[in-house]
Amino acid sequence: MIAELIATVASALRVTARRAGAVLRALIRERRVLAIGAATVAFALFASLSVANPALPSGDDELQAYLDAHAQTYTVAGGVATVSSDDRGVYSASPGIQTLKAEGTNYAWAKMVMLFAGWPMSDENITVFTRWMRQENGPDDWYNRNNPLNNGWGTQGGTFMSGYANLVDAAEQCAEALHTNPGYAGIANGFANSLPMEQTEAAIWASPWATGHYNNGAHWHYTPVDIVVAPAGAWG
Repeated sequence: MIAELIATVASALRVTARRAGAVLRALIRERRVLAIGAATVAFALFASLSVANPALPSGDDELQAYLDAHAQTYTVAGGVATVSSDDRGVYSASPGIQTLKAEGTNYAWAKMVMLFAGWPMSDENITVFTRWMRQENGPDDWYNRNNPLNNGWGTQGGTFMSGYANLVDAAEQCAEALHTNPGYAGIANGFANSLPMEQTEAAIWASPWATGHYNNGAHWHYTPVDIVVAPAGAWG
């Protein structure tokens, strides 16, 4: 009885051992498969990380791509004449009232009269006008009574010996007198057209501006006129 029991137990142990061995071998095979799979995944991940990302386009490339996509063309008729840059003329700006006031000189006042009258501030015009101012008030005191040309038009006292509130008012009244009085038409024409200085000066002598007519030019002076600044208060 005992011998049979021992044989039965031994047989069961052998079966169990065989089954355990089969399970162990299966686990070993599965582990090998998993190891190979893990290695494959790791290699693929490493390979993907090792590939450099493509470079992004630069700002210049993006701008050029936009220009290429939105390019425009223009067609000019064959009969259109071309203009050389040398044919555009010369342009300049004339100073305004505030600029001339800030300059404050006898030359600035001469230019102010030209500005009010609408005449060119040419070298010829300004040279003649400052000579004329010197004949009337002298160069050092040209702003006397705020009436550089001893003009009687629109003065505070109603005569050429009267004055103006300021030199700006005097320049405006002088321009109006030269435009309005028919006796000054020759002077206005000379300044308006920037005629040769001797022609405009002859018109001044012949006009009724000065009763002595500057002795028909005998009392006229041709030396350069000094630049003299008027007191700031004279400009208003």
